Amino acid sequence: MENSFSLLSLFSGRDLMTLFVSVVLVVASILSWTVIIEKIRLWRLQKRNPVVIKHGDNVETIADKLIRPFDKNLWFLSLVSYVAPFIGLFGTVWGVMDSFASIGVNQSVSIGVIAPGLAVALGTTALGLIAAVPAAIAYGVFAKKADDLYDLLQEQIKEIKHK
Repeated sequence: MENSFSLLSLFSGRDLMTLFVSVVLVVASILSWTVIIEKIRLWRLQKRNPVVIKHGDNVETIADKLIRPFDKNLWFLSLVSYVAPFIGLFGTVWGVMDSFASIGVNQSVSIGVIAPGLAVALGTTALGLIAAVPAAIAYGVFAKKADDLYDLLQEQIKEIKHK
């Protein structure tokens, strides 16, 4: 008996819905890592060249304008961290339903009948977590850093107003 298991088949499954769920989660993960890398580069630049409010700046709007690049696309990380596990769960449910359908078609409850559907189900669960966990961590870190920078800018504004 030949084993036809492959990692690719685990995520692509045997039907279009599983493939669609897997592609959505992989794309979400890639886009999340793009945002994460962009934020890492931005914060490194900030560390080398700190954002400072000058006396000639419009103190009423400058903090909001300076913080915008640091807040940009954080919404996407938040979205992926919340939605990806549910998309993965949908893939899990789909795989379990496929396993039950296989039981009905084959009139058998053997491991060979249900294992492929369950493997695909667990694969989509893993993809959902692979997309969600880094996005959630990055969102928390970058949102906190942006909040801290905003607070620092607000302190600078207070100092400028009192001079």
